[in-house]
Amino acid sequence: MPGPVEVPVHDARTLTQGGVQARIDLDGQIYCLRITRQGKLILTK
Repeated sequence: MPGPVEVPVHDARTLTQGGVQARIDLDGQIYCLRITRQGKLILTK
């Protein structure tokens, strides 16, 4: 039986390049990742 597969971890601040927003492309669909003032993440289409 194979061992557990490690899930990649990405730093949200790196994805936003120090800002509060990043766009993520998945199969031609653009999603918006936003860091709120409370330090939470919101992902919207």
